Amino acid sequence: MDITLFISSASNIKNVVSDISSRVIEELRQEYPNVKEDFTLFGMLYNITEATGRKFIVIIDEWDALFREAKEDTELQKEYINFLRGMFKSSWTDKMLEAAYMTGILPIKKYGSQSAVSDFREYTMLNPKNLAEYVGFTENEVKMLCEQSQMNFDEMKHWYDGYSFRRLKSVYSPNSVMEAIKSGDFESYWTRTETYESLKIYIELNEDGLKEAIIQMLGGAHIKINVGSFQNDMTNIRVKDDVLTLLVHLGYLGYDADSETVFIPNEEVRQEFLLAVTMGGHKEIARMIQNSDILLEETLN
Repeated sequence: MDITLFISSASNIKNVVSDISSRVIEELRQEYPNVKEDFTLFGMLYNITEATGRKFIVIIDEWDALFREAKEDTELQKEYINFLRGMFKSSWTDKMLEAAYMTGILPIKKYGSQSAVSDFREYTMLNPKNLAEYVGFTENEVKMLCEQSQMNFDEMKHWYDGYSFRRLKSVYSPNSVMEAIKSGDFESYWTRTETYESLKIYIELNEDGLKEAIIQMLGGAHIKINVGSFQNDMTNIRVKDDVLTLLVHLGYLGYDADSETVFIPNEEVRQEFLLAVTMGGHKEIARMIQNSDILLEETLN
């Protein structure tokens, strides 16, 4: 189930959850015409399992797309979470499903301190566990690519390294590395419009101490945060730490699990923060950065 595809093809985003159910049921009816029908997706899957003796494997791509596309529609989000609960937390789940695999930017939505769907092993940008080496390119892979393309490794590291996990301290942005190799230039390869808009929204939340934290990180500092309060969505942003935790999941910040701090991972992302701050009407931050640049220049002179 490609959730982004369901959203883009829906006549109204409010109908997405019912569209998912009805379209998959219709596909199952065509595939298993002799199995007893059911008006719910879970019931249909269960009936097919009972009739065939075979369980299903469910794959959901971009499970969190609805939380990103309908950030303010909490009723639709609840309907979607209840849909997932019905599939993965019902008394029928073990009888009809062999396994399930979901991808997405955000971890599974939390209510309070508990996950809405708790039977999954989560691998996130905060803790990818033994999948750390697959989050991006490793340093050895980038060295090999630089040798093959005759690109400067130190410059590549400066621009695109910086994501760090307990099991692996140096992870590179794969898309940016490949774009730099293709073009032969070191620069930012983030999608400018989307990056600017995303950063502008969260910087403008201006939670307690957020502006100061951004200024410190632009200067290379690591900022202590508590990631536990984040509810794994884009609407329940209550404190500065929620904003910073969300930016980790979106790839705008790195996270050091040992020191429990966040930081701007590399020059590419730093450039995007500078762009968002200087073009987004954040006069106070822009003035402080300008003063910092002037002080540095005068000190060097």
